[in-house]
Amino acid sequence: MTSQTKIALRINDENPNHHLWNNRGVWWCHVTVHKPDATAERLRFSLKTRDIEKARTRRDRIFADIQKHFGIAA
Repeated sequence: MTSQTKIALRINDENPNHHLWNNRGVWWCHVTVHKPDATAERLRFSLKTRDIEKARTRRDRIFADIQKHFGIAA
C-alpha cells in the first residue's frame, strides 16, 4: 500500500464559510495537509478581502491549487 498526501477538509454543507475566519475584517483561509511521511503542514492564507463572496471564491481556488501542488486527487 502506498501512502499519499491528503488534504484535511471537513466540509459542512450547512456552513458555506468552512475553513474561513475573519480577523479584524479581513477573511483568512486555513487547511491542514497530511503528508506521506506522517507529518502535517498547517497552511494559512490571507484572502485579502473583506467581502465574503470573494473570500469563498479565493478559498476554493486555493484548495484547487493545493491539490495540484501535492498531487491530490479531487
